Amino acid sequence: MMIGIDVGGTFTDVFLLDEATGRAEVAKVPTTRPDQSGGFLAGIGQLAPDLSSLSVVVHGTTAGTNALLERKGAKTGVIATEGLRDVLEMRRRDRPRTWGLRGDFQPVVPRDLRLEVPERTLADGTVRTPVDLDAVRAAARALLDQGCAAVAILFANAYANPENEARAAEAVRALWPNPHVSVSSEILPEIREFERFSTASLNAYLQPEVSGYLDRLKAALTGGGFGGEFLIVQSNGGVMDTATACRLPVRTALSGPAAGVIAAAHIATTAGFENVITGDMGGTSFDVALIAGGQPGLSPQTSIDFGMVVRTPMIEITTIGAGGGSIAWVDKSGLLNIGPESAGSTPGPVAYGQGNDRPSVTDANVVLGRIDPDAPIGGALDRLDVEGAARAIDIHVGEPLGLDTMQAAEAILRVANSRMAGALRLVSIERGFDPKRFAFMPFGGGGALHVGAMLAETGIARAIVPRYPGVTSAMGCVIADMRQDFVQTINAATAALDVDALRATMQAHVDDGMALLDAARSRFEAREAIFELDMAYLGQTHTVAVPLAVAVENGRVAPVTVPEIEAAFDAAYRATYGRLLDGGTRRVMNLRSAVTGRRPKFDLATLAPEGGTTAPKAHRQVHFGDSWHETAIYDRLTLPVGAEIPGPAILVQPDTTVLVDPGLVARVDHFGNTIVEPA
Repeated sequence: MMIGIDVGGTFTDVFLLDEATGRAEVAKVPTTRPDQSGGFLAGIGQLAPDLSSLSVVVHGTTAGTNALLERKGAKTGVIATEGLRDVLEMRRRDRPRTWGLRGDFQPVVPRDLRLEVPERTLADGTVRTPVDLDAVRAAARALLDQGCAAVAILFANAYANPENEARAAEAVRALWPNPHVSVSSEILPEIREFERFSTASLNAYLQPEVSGYLDRLKAALTGGGFGGEFLIVQSNGGVMDTATACRLPVRTALSGPAAGVIAAAHIATTAGFENVITGDMGGTSFDVALIAGGQPGLSPQTSIDFGMVVRTPMIEITTIGAGGGSIAWVDKSGLLNIGPESAGSTPGPVAYGQGNDRPSVTDANVVLGRIDPDAPIGGALDRLDVEGAARAIDIHVGEPLGLDTMQAAEAILRVANSRMAGALRLVSIERGFDPKRFAFMPFGGGGALHVGAMLAETGIARAIVPRYPGVTSAMGCVIADMRQDFVQTINAATAALDVDALRATMQAHVDDGMALLDAARSRFEAREAIFELDMAYLGQTHTVAVPLAVAVENGRVAPVTVPEIEAAFDAAYRATYGRLLDGGTRRVMNLRSAVTGRRPKFDLATLAPEGGTTAPKAHRQVHFGDSWHETAIYDRLTLPVGAEIPGPAILVQPDTTVLVDPGLVARVDHFGNTIVEPA
């Protein structure tokens, strides 16, 4: 049996798949803070008390993300080239706020822990000044004396020639008391000093936190009898083993959200929807991604927070602070705001009755009758405090704005829905995609409550609600492929390109990637390697991604020629900009390689209901707009394939609630998904 676990800000989601029978089970338990391992183990225990029965455990983690956002990583030092200790602080000469003169930024490594040593490598790879190893050892000892638990080695132009960094790393590792030594040329051998320095220093900052967390989980699993494979989801949507995750924790920066997008792509494509906009609504945030042609977009880098740039391939996800626990508040000018502060899981929304007295998006849904107060998800509470939620809405929203309870609750949802719709437009209209050609796939515990609002506000034609939307990210953990990404700066004009050296680098990437797949215990249906070049015309700063069609047979990379590379660049450049630059010199900046082991996917049809009933289990009054509506309540998991439920209706299940607004109809497809569209 396989189990996928995604740890969110409010709930830890669990998806269990019995590969032999196709049986699936789900569970949600509250996330434990500050140590998330408690919720992780409690979630597994609900579905698989006998850990020896599990063959694979796959984990989507926010441990790294939270450590960065909350600045709770390890005390870290930097050993840098003379004159470059402040690269992390200067960044790209950007600023937190576009307008005004105020604002500051503190790197995760303070200036007194960024030490310099004599060394210099030129951009062409020539070593002008060999590294002073005595100075390196003295710097390492000074950082240890300051209490540093991790160190990053950041040398100029190490992407072109890693010799100085490699020698320094060997000296530091000989005296450093733990494995937490990050070397920029090992993590990101790519041009542009700030991005390389930032990624390597953040990797060092995360290593003690993430590796300690994963070691605790691994020890607990092993102690409970687990003898299978423990894998971690990467930001690129693939999985890696725990050893790689401990060495490269920066690759887990968007681990949990990426797993949800991978599951959404598989579910939607199987159901016949290749173009989908996903909306993952948890307790703290609303994460949006666009899937076109069945493939989620990949971004080469992201900023976890201002100034904290991570350059590693990751699924493009836009995040706003509009989760179920996001706090509603009225500012001094009388404007209603949602978030970014969230009640999280502790104390949670006011309705949880755990001490919070400020209303959240979830509280508004409870007061309007859209969430059943007698059956809260997660199983930790017996009943929600509707009266307390209404009182908080009155005090913090209703009275300042002169609204009654229902008007104030509706106002909270209108603002939240408007912000979420704006995120959907950001990834579609503002990038040249027509929302009418896409379906909306909500998941997370709260996403399906906002289907009608998203259709009305964005013009999206329909929504597809997966069978288990509350644990979609956990399902993504189970079906994600194993993937390793590599990058190497080439920095050469095509006319002077050494294609044999390029092929040798591609071969090295394939060899390293296949070795990682060989070391894994997973079974792969197929293995593949894909290559992409970052290219531009000479004098241009921004590059275009150029897919390179190069065959790999029996582990050997086929030859590639300059005319093939130039033709591929012309096609990609014309598709991006609509024209070519006559007489322009084409330049190859970077080679990017990805080696993927395709893991078996389970048949989604096994999730579809067998038999069932379309009879409602109850009725209750639910508020829509400006009036109450008699609304039928259905057990969603027992609705048969082909069932059509007109709105207003509420479909309930253990991990989420699906709201079908008046004027919409919900239909159950052959995979157990619910398609919601105008009647």
